[in-house]
Amino acid sequence: MIQLQVLSGKKAGNKIAAARFPFHIGRSPQNELSLEDDGVWDRHLTLEFREKEGFHLALTPNAIAAVNGKPVAETMLHNGDVITLGSAKIQFWLASAPQRGLAFRENLVWALLILVTVAQFILLCAFLH
Repeated sequence: MIQLQVLSGKKAGNKIAAARFPFHIGRSPQNELSLEDDGVWDRHLTLEFREKEGFHLALTPNAIAAVNGKPVAETMLHNGDVITLGSAKIQFWLASAPQRGLAFRENLVWALLILVTVAQFILLCAFLH
C-alpha cells in the first residue's frame, strides 16, 4: 500500500492511501484521486504496481508532469518522490505496514510464567513437609 500526500493545490494537506492498482490521478471525479488544480487533465497519470519492479508512473499521452523537478513521461517511483502535475504537487510514500496484535501471545507467556511459578511453589512445599 502507498500513501500520497497532496503538498500544494486545493487539496493541500490531504493524505490518500492507495491499495488497488492501477490508481488514476486527474481532474475527473472518476479518478481515485481527483484534483481540480490548474494544468491537471481529466486523467493525468496512472500509478501501477509491477511485482518485480515496484511502483510505476505513466502519463496520459501529451500530459506533462515532473518527478523531483525532472520532466518524465514514465518512471519508477521511490519513497519520498515529489510528483508535480499542473499546479499540484503530491508526495509518494510507502505506507506503514499494519502490525498484528500481540495480546494473545503476551497473555499466553504471562499464564505460562504464573503456572511455572505455582508449580515450583507446590514442589517446594512438598519437599519441605
